[in-house]
Amino acid sequence: MKKGLIALIAVVVVVLGCFMWGKNVYNSLVTADEDVGAAWAQVENVYQRRADLIPNLVATVKGYAEHESSTLESVIAARSKATQVTVNPEDLSEEAIAKFNEAQGELSSALGRLLMITENYPDLKANQNFSDLQAQLEGTENRIATERMKFNETARSYNTMVRKFPDNIIASMFGFEKKGYFEAQAGAETAPKVEF
Repeated sequence: MKKGLIALIAVVVVVLGCFMWGKNVYNSLVTADEDVGAAWAQVENVYQRRADLIPNLVATVKGYAEHESSTLESVIAARSKATQVTVNPEDLSEEAIAKFNEAQGELSSALGRLLMITENYPDLKANQNFSDLQAQLEGTENRIATERMKFNETARSYNTMVRKFPDNIIASMFGFEKKGYFEAQAGAETAPKVEF
């Protein structure tokens, strides 16, 4: 009788211990997944800030550089495309992030061309509204870099949890998938050639 009771207590303790461990791992994975989602929302927030600044910047440049309409139109088209590409926080796969990053890269490129043409218009460069918008855009680009870095750090922490043994058992049981990262654009490792 005593041996049966001891065996029953031992089984209950083991089952309870496994349950508590599984619950803690699951809750940690949920918390990490929510952290990744929050980091992604902040990335989208700063990209949206940049998209919101562009119409004012284009309107200001338009007043000074009417014959640069193709550049202005390319910025507007790139902005439109970039704001249409969204990523569901539940599907932060490498492919989805790469597609988002590509659209944002096209917008960055178009903005770079827009800012290059302003060199031909000293009156525009002296315009206070343009200077303020350019400073805001520069600050936003810095925020984008910071938020992308934070997202990658949060995703790395989450991915580590999902892949570590024995936590990976709980992760696979409940469908916790690896998240993607922001990666540098193709060719970013090569420094641009500058000639004078």
